[in-house]
Parts: sequence; C-alpha cells; structure tokens
Amino acid sequence: MLNHYKLVVLITLNTRETDPFRQQMIDLLPRLRRFAYTLTSDRCEADDLVQAACERALSRRDQFREGTRLDSWMFRIIHTLRIDASRSLKFRTSHSSFDEKYDSGDAVKNEYNKIEARMLLENVKQAMARLSENDRAVLALVCVDGMSYREAADTLAVPVGTVMSRLARARIKLAKLVYGSKKSRHMPAENNGGANG
Repeated sequence: MLNHYKLVVLITLNTRETDPFRQQMIDLLPRLRRFAYTLTSDRCEADDLVQAACERALSRRDQFREGTRLDSWMFRIIHTLRIDASRSLKFRTSHSSFDEKYDSGDAVKNEYNKIEARMLLENVKQAMARLSENDRAVLALVCVDGMSYREAADTLAVPVGTVMSRLARARIKLAKLVYGSKKSRHMPAENNGGANG
C-alpha cells in the first residue's frame, strides 16, 4: 500500500520547479483515492489503482488537453485501469475492513446509532461490491464525488442520458440489495427532479 506522502514524492520526482500540472494532481489525490476505493472496496487496491493512474497520467501528459478538467481525465484513467484489471482477474479478492477515515460514525454520538450506522454502511459497501463496474462508477462520480450528470458523462465518455439511466438503475439495484425487495421506511424517496444535470 502506498501512502499519501509517498505518492506525493512520486508525483514530484524529477521536477525542480513548481509544476502546476503536478500540483493539481497532488491536490486531487483525496478525491482520486475516494473514487478508487468506491470502485474496489479495498484500500490497498485503491491506492495501487491511484498510483498506476498517476504514473500513466505523468507518462502520457502530452495527451492531456489544456483547458480540459484534470479531475475528469484522472477519473477516466482510474476507471479504465479498473476495468482492465477486472477483466484480467478470474475472481475477486476479499475486501478489507472499512477504513475509519471513510466512516461517518464520528458524527453520531449515540453508541447504538453508531453501531446501526456501521451496520448499514457495511451493508451498503457489500451491496456496492455486487454492482457492476459501470453502476459503481456512476454512483461514485455523481453521489459520492458530487459531479453533475454532464461532468460524469464527460468523465465516462458516455452520453448524459446514459449516465442518468445507469444512475437510476444503480440506485434501484443498490436500494434492493440494501433494503430488500420491499420498500423500507429507511429507503430514500425517489428523486424525479433531475436537478443534478
């Protein structure tokens, strides 16, 4: 597993001046790690994926078009690398326990609520792992990273309508996996407004 500081050293290696491109990559590391973790459900695998994406971005820097969003380009590299890795594996590896820094349990003061929140979080994590790569990617970009439909579409190189339909199907699948086939009082209401696009 590569920690944040080692990755920063890797990115800044062989550079004497402050390079805005490399600095932007460093600034993006937390978001890249969160996205990779959402795709892999494994902290070590996510860090390896981010490292590979950073190496690829640095080695193919000439392919980055000035004036475009570096975050979208990096998310696309991570997504592509993950798809390539998934295709080459015959089975999925077991998942490590959920890392505390991704856990929102600190906001919950009541011990009972903490336990319940962790159980729900573990259920969501397991359900996310059962979704397809496309479903996890669109959920991670829109629901976790807060991208608009347009930004997610640009990142995944698909039409906006595809993002919207994948997201709708992924939310339904995730809700069924977490709450079962019956509607639960805990299941969020459907959002038909499309205000995120």
